[in-house]
Amino acid sequence: MLVKLSMEFGSGRTAMVTQGAAMDEPPSRPTWSRQIEFTLAGIGCAVGLGNVWRFPYLCYRSGGGAFLVPYLLMLFVLGIPLLYMELAIGQYTRRGPVHALASVCPLLKGVGIASVAISFIMCIYYNVVITWALYYLFSSFQAPLPWQNCNNTWNTPNCTAHAINGSNFSSTASQEFFKYKMLEQTDGVHEAGTLRWQLFLILILAWILIYLCIFKGVKSTGKVVYFTALFPYVILIALLINNVQLPGATDGITYFIVPEWDKLRSVDVWVNAAAQIFNSIGIGFGSLLAMSSYNSFNNNILKDTLTISIINSLTSILAGFVIFSAFGYMSYLQGIPIRQLAVDGPGLVYIVYPQAFANMPVAQLWAVMFFFMLLCLGLDSEFAMVEVMVTSLMDAFHRDLMNIFRRKEFFVLAICGVACLLGIPCVMQVGIYVFQLMDHYTAIVSIMFLAFFEVIAICWSYGVTRLSANVKEMNGSRPNIFFRVCWLVVAPVLITVILIFSIIQFKPARYEQYVFPSWAQGVGWCIALASIIWIPLGAIHTLWLLPGTLLQKLKLSITPFALNGKSKMPYYERGGPDGHPGIAVISSNTELPEKPLSQTKF
Repeated sequence: MLVKLSMEFGSGRTAMVTQGAAMDEPPSRPTWSRQIEFTLAGIGCAVGLGNVWRFPYLCYRSGGGAFLVPYLLMLFVLGIPLLYMELAIGQYTRRGPVHALASVCPLLKGVGIASVAISFIMCIYYNVVITWALYYLFSSFQAPLPWQNCNNTWNTPNCTAHAINGSNFSSTASQEFFKYKMLEQTDGVHEAGTLRWQLFLILILAWILIYLCIFKGVKSTGKVVYFTALFPYVILIALLINNVQLPGATDGITYFIVPEWDKLRSVDVWVNAAAQIFNSIGIGFGSLLAMSSYNSFNNNILKDTLTISIINSLTSILAGFVIFSAFGYMSYLQGIPIRQLAVDGPGLVYIVYPQAFANMPVAQLWAVMFFFMLLCLGLDSEFAMVEVMVTSLMDAFHRDLMNIFRRKEFFVLAICGVACLLGIPCVMQVGIYVFQLMDHYTAIVSIMFLAFFEVIAICWSYGVTRLSANVKEMNGSRPNIFFRVCWLVVAPVLITVILIFSIIQFKPARYEQYVFPSWAQGVGWCIALASIIWIPLGAIHTLWLLPGTLLQKLKLSITPFALNGKSKMPYYERGGPDGHPGIAVISSNTELPEKPLSQTKF
């Protein structure tokens, strides 16, 4: 079979190139069995462990109800428009982030590769959090709960069942269970310690669960999300009904919803609100973009955008009521201010909340429900991140991978196996320090740079006009003026401000009172660069391959492939989606270089 590629230039000349049947044409791209499956998968991807621990902590630190003002504002001017943008690009190109970004802006094709890299790095250590949830889940079937008292072999003389106001005790039973029983943590990153075999075996179990969720692609994922995306809400509502009946719960809820308006004068509060929306929805990670590439071409993008983003934020608020009602109960029992109970990061759900279970009626029941909820929340987000890697590699190297692995299921198994092995340092005794280092330099540092360049590539290089035309072709009408203004002005400005303040206010990684040494911070920057470095490398590679003078290279590198419909997609180097031929239209006022552009592989 011969396929023709037509490229029209501003000079009026047209180059016709013929490619042979050797082109690697992937099979017809699968789609979700039902559109509700994508919606549920999107909700599961966006709603994760961060909704349960990071959002309540930011509310606690940023003035309670006052934080909701910038949070909701950022949702509507940043979160929803950028999610709309990503879903539109994914659904229209029917490709993962690598090929999708390469088609809209060849110069910034590295943004797509960086999305895959950051998702893979995050899935390595994120599954460790799921491992902890499984460990606590198994431990919750004991009576009494192992963190309920200090009569255990791992407890220290300074242990107390719960903090008491004015006491000299240095740690609670739940803290010591987390640190000395489950983690057996060392004194610092310089002490590696030994492998925690129990955690390692549970890590393998966690990856087996992930594999079973995604090994058939959207066909298996679509069935799993009916349970994993919906069941956490049953548990959250049950926990809330139980918590509000406890003494002191009203004080906790009041602390959560009553605003401290003075906090709004702080720039940190606004930056934190934007960052929380950004990280929670997952802009820049490529997960939702990859999953939307399996949508039908005419799927209603705006409907899914509003459903996913609004339910994500409502879940955060619901989790806030659950967490702070428990805080109020603990404050009542211990006689200490609520402000002294909140702990950032994993400590919120693995130290503070288990401490509350210990004093609740039927403690084992609530503990099992809570940690099973964490498991469901974690699984949804985890298999979405793994799917980014699988989708992108299958898009780029389908024929080669099938020659090696024969079946996609074996390839997915290989991805999960490699990620499991790379997660071993996180389940050693030094694991908590490795986890904190990876999280700080990936989720905080890398994602801001990645988001900035993604917005530049799509909103400015590809352009709002083209993006709006794509949406009209799929859904019958252009996005309204609100979205177009947000894409063109508001989102780029906000992302730039967040990036600047993230750089200005950057603080080295630390864990509680432990400050990482300089060499460890250097390792952290290497982790950050593992994803960011692909952006300049991709730009250099594109300019190197393009023909012509430097000025001609630059003009061509920021000129997107024309995406003129589901049957007229760009070739890339592996052929169009569904085996359809594609048309790449590149306009330029420069003369066509001697070397045909079509011979260049991006």
